[in-house]
Amino acid sequence: MSHLRQDILEWAQAGRIAPERLRRALDVGGVLPDRAQWRRFLDRLLLWLGAVMLGAAAVFFLAYNWDDLGRFAKFGLAQGLIVGALAVLWWQGLERAAGKAALLAAAIFTGALLALIGQTYQTGADPFELFAAWAAAILPWALLGRFAALWVLWLALVNLAVVLYFQAFHGLFGVLFGPERQLWLLFGLNTIALAVWEGLATASVAWLRERWAPRLIATASGGLATALVLMEIFDRHVAGWGWAAWLGWMAAGYAVYRRRLKDLYVLAGGVLSAVIVVASLLVRGLSEVRFEAGAFLLIGLVVIGMSAAGGFWLKNVANEEDA
Repeated sequence: MSHLRQDILEWAQAGRIAPERLRRALDVGGVLPDRAQWRRFLDRLLLWLGAVMLGAAAVFFLAYNWDDLGRFAKFGLAQGLIVGALAVLWWQGLERAAGKAALLAAAIFTGALLALIGQTYQTGADPFELFAAWAAAILPWALLGRFAALWVLWLALVNLAVVLYFQAFHGLFGVLFGPERQLWLLFGLNTIALAVWEGLATASVAWLRERWAPRLIATASGGLATALVLMEIFDRHVAGWGWAAWLGWMAAGYAVYRRRLKDLYVLAGGVLSAVIVVASLLVRGLSEVRFEAGAFLLIGLVVIGMSAAGGFWLKNVANEEDA
């Protein structure tokens, strides 16, 4: 289907199809979504947006009416929302999209309840403990639910817990766990999560085959690899393995997403990372010599040239995929 759509668009670009007849050609080719497909898409979109918005609404409602609601009213509302979401889950079942959305809403409501407990009973706990407890609380649901959105939420909570943990400790722990080591830990966490996800998806775990989730995790992993090498470029005091991590990630990404899965999104992210790293090297090198107007021109030309070359390569990869 995508190959036929690309052919029709190329014919129109070459002048073989008149511009006013392009939509008719796409319609005849059957590559435009019909009314039922649009209805299904909008139904799923509104369902998931509704679940997320209900969770956010519960948090903002409690925050706005904090002084007007009593302790029992707050806890009754938070717990009632969780019970209501679980009741919808029991009614719809885990196999239906409505049931999965209800479980996602229940996971968000759980975070609101934990935050409410922390604010009502001032235990002196650090913020990272809230997100760690939240991730631990919804882990059984994630294991039973078997759908991507809940696992992405769980992984985001773990990432937040790690970031806030490093921010909470200073002194000896600040020396042992500085920004570089924090990036390394986050990079390792997200890279392992990506490898496990793709490995299980390849092993015929059907619900892991949704491409948006591994692409999101790959964005986090690749971004952290890029941050590690940038820290090594601009900070002379960093003598780590940032280059090895970045080069290894780029090589592994090419091998997996070019040769096996052919994911243009991840490959485009790799091209962007390469452009950023090369431009950073030029900035670092030229700043040590003499940074004048010509240096900015050179950097701009290199960025434009690499972006054009990367776009040309990605287009060829897309054509190979459609062929």
